[in-house]
Amino acid sequence: MASIRREALIDNTPDHVWAAIRDFGQVHHRLAPGYVTDTSVDGDVRTVTFANGAVVRELIVDVDDESRRIAYAVVSGSLEPAHHHASMQVLAEEENRSRFVWITDVTPDSLGAPIAKMVDEGLRVIKHTLDREVTPVG
Repeated sequence: MASIRREALIDNTPDHVWAAIRDFGQVHHRLAPGYVTDTSVDGDVRTVTFANGAVVRELIVDVDDESRRIAYAVVSGSLEPAHHHASMQVLAEEENRSRFVWITDVTPDSLGAPIAKMVDEGLRVIKHTLDREVTPVG
């Protein structure tokens, strides 16, 4: 099994970052615009369309407001892993900063590299989207 773990510091409050992640039907607007081009939700399943043409259906396994964590699993689509489980969590850092943790476990191992590449690009877009603009003083 390939296990992909990525973290990023985001210059925004944990509540703001969590609000964007928790709004799991609006990934294409609030979390990763441009990288994700469309998201739709039907019950506990969301369909995510990526800019590279990949389309996946993800079962939302858990949304935990207290720990600011969402867990989901790819159940079908253009990527067909034997197993896929991922989670995103927001942790408080120093004042007005957040640590974003994204963990993905996938089989077969051959999907590890392509999914890691997608996670890396997604993380870059998420950080860019959620980092607040800093206005220079003076």
